[in-house]
Amino acid sequence: MLGDWAALLVFAAIAFVIPFSLLFATFALATRTSRHAGDKSIPFESGVSSQTFLAGRFTVSYYMTAMLFIVFDIEIVFLYPLALTLHALKWFGLAEMVTFVVLLVVAYVYVWRRGALEWR
Repeated sequence: MLGDWAALLVFAAIAFVIPFSLLFATFALATRTSRHAGDKSIPFESGVSSQTFLAGRFTVSYYMTAMLFIVFDIEIVFLYPLALTLHALKWFGLAEMVTFVVLLVVAYVYVWRRGALEWR
């Protein structure tokens, strides 16, 4: 009985031991500096000091580009499994893939003609 589940139990044990041991090692081996300079305690991101940078509003083009990237990038999630099983689906799979790609091309041309891909 245990022989059937031994591999799974070993895997589960390793899956629990590794993260907790790494977490413990992080706290056990961490060095703390006793001297905190003024500049070291200020958040610093992307080469800009947080005290001199006032974040402005993002333009709509930024959000449109991000959403379009997600929409046209997610197509791979649908095309990859279809491509793997295309030989089993035969002509139906090919027709489905061609229909999907044609719809994506139509959507891309529509977005392109509307000017959503131009950065203003």
